[in-house]
Amino acid sequence: MKGDGIENPAFEPPSPDLSGQRHAGRAGTDAAAEAPAPAPSRGVAEAAEEGPCGWGRCTPKALQLCNNPEGYLAAYSMLAIFQGIVVNGLINISISTIEKRYELNSSLTGLISASYDIAFCILSLFVSFFGERGHKPRWLAFSAFMLGLGSLIFSLPHFSSGKYQFGAKREDTCQISGTSSTNFTCSANTKSSLSNYLYVFILGQLLLGVGGTPLYTLGTAFIDDSVPKHKSSLYIGIGYAMSLLGPAIGYVLGGQLLNVYIDIQIPESTQIDQDDPRWLGAWWIAFLACFFAIWFLIIPFSCFPKYLPGTAKIQAEKISETHNDGSEALVETKNIGKSFKDFPVALLILLKNPVLMSLIIASSSEALVATGFATFLPKFIENQFGKTSSFSATLGGLVLVPAAALGQVISGILVSKCKMDCKNIIKFMIGTCSVALLLNTVFLFAKCGNEPFAGVSETYDGTGMLHNLTAPCNANCKCLRSTYYPVCGRDKVQYFSPCYAGCTSSLLTNMKKAYYNCSCIGKLKIENGSEDSLYEAIPGKCPTQCTVLPLFLIFFFFAVVFTFMAVTPTTVAILRCVPDKQRSFALGVQSVFLRLLGTIPGPILFGVAIDNSCTLWDIDECKTKGACWVYDNERMAYLLMGISAACKIITIIFVIMAVLLYKPPQTSPALSQKDSEMVTAIHT
Repeated sequence: MKGDGIENPAFEPPSPDLSGQRHAGRAGTDAAAEAPAPAPSRGVAEAAEEGPCGWGRCTPKALQLCNNPEGYLAAYSMLAIFQGIVVNGLINISISTIEKRYELNSSLTGLISASYDIAFCILSLFVSFFGERGHKPRWLAFSAFMLGLGSLIFSLPHFSSGKYQFGAKREDTCQISGTSSTNFTCSANTKSSLSNYLYVFILGQLLLGVGGTPLYTLGTAFIDDSVPKHKSSLYIGIGYAMSLLGPAIGYVLGGQLLNVYIDIQIPESTQIDQDDPRWLGAWWIAFLACFFAIWFLIIPFSCFPKYLPGTAKIQAEKISETHNDGSEALVETKNIGKSFKDFPVALLILLKNPVLMSLIIASSSEALVATGFATFLPKFIENQFGKTSSFSATLGGLVLVPAAALGQVISGILVSKCKMDCKNIIKFMIGTCSVALLLNTVFLFAKCGNEPFAGVSETYDGTGMLHNLTAPCNANCKCLRSTYYPVCGRDKVQYFSPCYAGCTSSLLTNMKKAYYNCSCIGKLKIENGSEDSLYEAIPGKCPTQCTVLPLFLIFFFFAVVFTFMAVTPTTVAILRCVPDKQRSFALGVQSVFLRLLGTIPGPILFGVAIDNSCTLWDIDECKTKGACWVYDNERMAYLLMGISAACKIITIIFVIMAVLLYKPPQTSPALSQKDSEMVTAIHT
């Protein structure tokens, strides 16, 4: 690589440079004249590493069909899909089951979820720094090994914790003469050894984090190494889009397996079905299946050469777009990257790159919103539009995954077809983020009010008090607030549970349960003026009168599309604005900031905002505060829109800063005749 100085032979670049073939954009010919001597030997050595696909001398002809960017992209996409299945799909959908099975609270399961990002942050810089000059496909084989091992470790607690044991089912109706509710005491529970499996789950997540680190740093940089500049965004966009299929598959696969009993066979002496709150599904099966599938991917990655055929020629024809701040010359002249001692200097060079840091902060702000909605969009739909949790999760997946994939593919195609340079790519990001900000206003008009809720938003037919679930009609029932089982009365009012509705009996007809003799539900008059003696209710929340869900989904779909249209261009711009030999390291730095400023605080910030809109908390008889049962829908919508809009504005500001601060290198003449002859000779 040519740029304000001499070559650094001690630090292998991510792809063959042919010692000056890739023009750094400088008109100074004196520096170019200093470097021709070592060029042929170094170029030949690097071009020789464009070996065949295989293992040592075993290079079957059939494998050579895959020894190209398309073959690598296929293997990369498969690994990204399975990584998404496990990390962003199966773990998220299994976490509530793991909580119940191993007696863990939400803060501990939150630690499990965060362990992946912790491992990623710790290792990302080191893996990207040392892997920059290494054999990237073999790093991906290591990634597959660790991801498979992490999946296996995560499933092990099921096999060593014994059979699932559960207690008797608690009656949910009003038991006036019973003693089960009145005898409730707040004695301290004996701590179970099951909670010790927390450390096994954390270990599994840490291993998954180790495996995920090379995938999105070295794996992405290898794609950029192996294809022409104008095709890079298309290939990276396809790879990123494929990675989004993983969570969708994970949710579908994991959701179906949760319909299978945790120990496969239900004990004969037990009557339990999926509607029983004690039911736990077979969360562990999918992790075992992914373990075998991911380890199978070690084979293709281990057979790829260090550089794909044609990489040397592709890199020789590329023109540098590195931000012209002198960093490229510093990397060359100071031998940055020769050893671990260069790590602080190499990191400082990237941190002082204003264009890179502006893009990183902008992408971190977008990641905060994306992970926040990925975590809480189902919850928002469930509470805002009165849908079930399973239906809300399905809707959320149908909106987020296809929209995100579509946005990344579209942006990759546009950047590739229009052959945008670094500055135009950043300008393109300003446009997509601005449109996403406008579409974000959907929260202002596509929102719903709360349905009537006895004891929360209104009184019990004129009796009792607001924000108090107990009223004269259910005072003798001694109901437990720890048992949330909402029912809808035929007066179109929702009640906390059949007990709080004063229902004393239930009947199962045609596989549907109904409650009768409900003293808190208003009496209905029939045509002859007499009153019905049975006051009934049905399980579940009352049907919402809100009809704006389709409108919300349409606007939100396109908001996600335009949000993710900035993801692939951001990656490409980062690869372009840094010295060629620091591209993988730059992606590692981005990954750290992305998690520290985006994916880790994102769900926390959204969770705090949602909790701030709670109107009814789960406070049991021991005064222990649990989850929120009922939210103020309008307040929730405004808070989420405020966070999202603020992050979008921050993103736009920093992207504009990147455009203003970017200094393109001075243009240089096209590839000289001598350079072209050298490349041709090497490949011949």
